[in-house]
Amino acid sequence: MFASPAYAQAAGAAGGGALAGLIAFVPYIAIFAIFYFLMIRPQQRRAKDHRAMIEAVKKGDEVVTGGGLIGKVIRVNDGEIEIELSPQVKVRALKGTLSDVRTKTLPAAANDVRA
Repeated sequence: MFASPAYAQAAGAAGGGALAGLIAFVPYIAIFAIFYFLMIRPQQRRAKDHRAMIEAVKKGDEVVTGGGLIGKVIRVNDGEIEIELSPQVKVRALKGTLSDVRTKTLPAAANDVRA
């Protein structure tokens, strides 16, 4: 017989059971904190900004719908808007389907001096 028998060792004393359980959760808590600050929080901020942008839509703004249509807002109701795509083409769209609002910006006056 060339192999020696292997014997199991007795379990050692369980020291610091509650502390060991807490230390086991520290990496999970750290990973959740990293995900929160790098992914969840910025996404919530973008959603809040998008909601504010949609609520601020007014007549005369140029908007882009989720389907890619670009037009000028001619009427705003509670949950929907009417968009003029061309002089004879008007469509109604839900405010929630807007992906971008391009407000009209007036050109600066030639004699405008910024200090």
